[in-house]
Amino acid sequence: MNPIDQNRLLQMRSAIVAQNQTLQRAAGLDTAPPASTSFTQTLSDAVRAVDVQQSKASDLSAAYERGETHDIVSVMVERQKASLGFEATLQVRNKLLSAYRDIMNMPV
Repeated sequence: MNPIDQNRLLQMRSAIVAQNQTLQRAAGLDTAPPASTSFTQTLSDAVRAVDVQQSKASDLSAAYERGETHDIVSVMVERQKASLGFEATLQVRNKLLSAYRDIMNMPV
């Protein structure tokens, strides 16, 4: 079993934090969450936001199919937002599972 290089692990963490900050700035969410917010609550809020976005995209798609709206551009934009949110959530899940596996495989 290979020992975990702590420097590499810290570099990966720094890269993830930098990417997260960049994504938050791009989304207009420059404010950091309050220090009292738990990890579970933050993760729950993020998943809930993705669910809301997917519901909104689904509702707009259904309205377009029923002929209630003719704005295909807004429908496609909302579907893309929902898709990106889902993909980002999936990548976070994959990273968390990978980190969990790494921790479980550490020698004690």
